Amino acid sequence: MNLPIESRLQFTPDLNICRILNGMWQVSGGHGRINSKAAIQTMFKYLDAGFTTWDLADHYGPAEDFIGEFRRQIIANRGKEALANVQAFTKWVPRPGKMTKKLVEENIDISLRRMDVESLDLMQFHWWEYQDKNYLDALKYMAELQTEGKIKHLALTNFDTEHLKIITEAGIKIVSNQVQFSLVDRRPEVNMIQLCQQHDIKLFTYGTVCGGFLSEKYLGKPEPRGSELATVSLRKYKNMIDAWGGWQLFQELLAILKKIADKHQVSISNVAVRYILDKPSVGGVIVGARLGVSEHIEDNAKVFSFNLDADDRDRIDAVSRQSRDLYQLIGDCGDEYRR
Repeated sequence: MNLPIESRLQFTPDLNICRILNGMWQVSGGHGRINSKAAIQTMFKYLDAGFTTWDLADHYGPAEDFIGEFRRQIIANRGKEALANVQAFTKWVPRPGKMTKKLVEENIDISLRRMDVESLDLMQFHWWEYQDKNYLDALKYMAELQTEGKIKHLALTNFDTEHLKIITEAGIKIVSNQVQFSLVDRRPEVNMIQLCQQHDIKLFTYGTVCGGFLSEKYLGKPEPRGSELATVSLRKYKNMIDAWGGWQLFQELLAILKKIADKHQVSISNVAVRYILDKPSVGGVIVGARLGVSEHIEDNAKVFSFNLDADDRDRIDAVSRQSRDLYQLIGDCGDEYRR
């Protein structure tokens, strides 16, 4: 199975990526046990199918170690030049407080060591407290480490539009921001996309299939109770659905998506992902990979097999207009983490 050329994005001059990124949050512990040997074997399946780009973080359990082991096995089995086909984007999520060059460098060095790389493809920085302005120092020191070759590109995770603007105005070159963006959560459309277009910043979106809720599995089903929500992501996105408009409206959305999916001979999840991929400034959608547990390689590939037409989008938007305004309820991108 080979993905078509439109599955690729020339993200930066030196990074050509797959527009569906393999999300590694699922190995962090809240989604059940992961067998590391089976996980690495599954990573080869993703790579060979064309899903070459990984999204991870320093706090996603063994995710960075998996990348390191994966790279070593690639070298052993396929030679060092085969590493050029793999992109791994990590995050640093420090506790707020005073930032020194030493502290920042020590943390970057941990990721370099765990991932077994000389330079991080993309460092996506998250900061919990906007009132604590030390985030600008952290980014300034990371920019210095970028000049020194330890980081190739600097990015953000869950920053809102206002603080993304502050960072760009401080002269720090940001190439992407990772935000929640789905048919349920359309907050990036309010302000974020416009700023990203002005500064040539890409969005990497997560929650785009709402932890699996945007799928046939939940169509026509009674509202799941708390005890049925077995993973962290199901609990998280059920809360988003409740805030957005509740289970009945969500069923209306699934029913429309099913009609569109049938028309294009794809799945509901494919339609949900395609809709967000087509939005301006969206560079890629992160789809969680439960390595060695369940995989959706063949289904994810179908995202690149069709295009939504104006009628499809109109029908989806008609349901969205009946929902509550999450921007009013929650605030801008990432505000749910800072209350």
